Amino acid sequence: MKLSKLYYICMGSLLFAFTSCGNDWLNLEPSTSVETETSIKILSDVEFTLNGIYSDMQSSDAYSGRLVYYGDVRGDDMQAVSLSKRTGDYYNYGHTKDNGPSSHWLNLYSFIQNCNLILNNIDKIDATGQEEYRDDLKGQALAIRGMALFDLTRIFGYPYTKDNGASLGVPIVKNSEGIASKPSRNTVAECYTQIISDLTSAVSMLNGKFTKGKINKWAAMTLLSRVYLYKGDNTNALAMAEDAIEGAEGKGWQLWSHDDYPYAWAEDASSAAPGEVLFEIVNTTTDSPGKESMGYLNSKSGYDDMCITTSFYALLLEDPDDIRLKLLSFDGSKYAYVFKYQPQEGEVIQDANIPLIRLAETYLNASEAAVKLGDNEKAVKYLDPIVKRANPNNTVQGKTLTLEDVLNERRKELVAEGHRAFDLLRNGMSVNRYDVPNSKIKSTKHFSKNLDFDWDFYRIVLPIPKAEMDTNPNMVQNPGY
Repeated sequence: MKLSKLYYICMGSLLFAFTSCGNDWLNLEPSTSVETETSIKILSDVEFTLNGIYSDMQSSDAYSGRLVYYGDVRGDDMQAVSLSKRTGDYYNYGHTKDNGPSSHWLNLYSFIQNCNLILNNIDKIDATGQEEYRDDLKGQALAIRGMALFDLTRIFGYPYTKDNGASLGVPIVKNSEGIASKPSRNTVAECYTQIISDLTSAVSMLNGKFTKGKINKWAAMTLLSRVYLYKGDNTNALAMAEDAIEGAEGKGWQLWSHDDYPYAWAEDASSAAPGEVLFEIVNTTTDSPGKESMGYLNSKSGYDDMCITTSFYALLLEDPDDIRLKLLSFDGSKYAYVFKYQPQEGEVIQDANIPLIRLAETYLNASEAAVKLGDNEKAVKYLDPIVKRANPNNTVQGKTLTLEDVLNERRKELVAEGHRAFDLLRNGMSVNRYDVPNSKIKSTKHFSKNLDFDWDFYRIVLPIPKAEMDTNPNMVQNPGY
């Protein structure tokens, strides 16, 4: 009996994790002679394995590229420059059951399998006197597993809010044997139950200290608040976001200032000055994801692969003094790119770090949840700092906020960070693509055949990769494919 493609890639990734984590920012150098199931004997083995996971997450097929831009170019604020670009098929919703990309499926399941290796062995270790260290390592593994399952579920499964999670999500895999047995798909609701369980447990175990390039308590809490928003559980989304804001700011994280905002993306965060990035992928010149990374794809001097849409530019121009306009770079009068992925000192643009979770999102999560709960006081409390940071002369104090107010601020703040398409669809809204003529970017025009659609359009989820369908008889394809 053949094993699924998913099994082979995950087992290969387990071995890769033990030989590929040579990042300068990671504390432990990897051994080249550690086996898989027998490798977790002491806590340093656990950290070693985690370092391998973080290293794999740097891939441009993962969190330095595809897993981020997927949520942007499938929305209405960013688009591919042309169909021939790397982002072209994503923007055009052009994938079929025969050519659907496999990298999302394979990479995310490899992260899950490596986390399972840790989680299935860490409690067997004698950690006497090292309980806090052990718990933090376990919390990181739980948080990454929850994050990977969440991304799989929102890429291959319909929004929870569409049918209360009744449609099919992805297989929940918690051990190596589950992969080998050719898993079937769980429902979206079952996936969310597991995601929330993993992240809740992670929050209880993680410490709130700054550790460069590694997920911490406040990042996990922000991610959990995001998951609650996607589920429509606004009470828990608000509570979790509020606790994350209080906790992170108590440990030194803070929103970037208005003046620092255009340049802060290039700052090298430290425990003394953590800034507002709660979790980022750390890339270096000697350990770079290469020219397929977000920095190079978003650069006019790079692959100029994706640009902002004319309608989004018109939204930003409603306030010409919005500091976020300073993050745009222009290719003559053709295209405008988002310059968030700025290289750190001494590096080039393809080596730029990739912020995945920022404190700004935590504020926006809290405000969105509060609006939906009818708590205008808290909605204003958490949206106003973002509005004022963009332009100190603006405020939402004294205003009765609507969901549109919050989502518009969210799109301006989080553009090019992988949120927009998901934000529209999870709220039951349409992706509405249209052009607004502007001489500054007069060459930018939509060319997708899919310009107006909602969560009833079957292509808002990707097809299960053909290799997995061909080798796993228990796998069911998404409707329409």
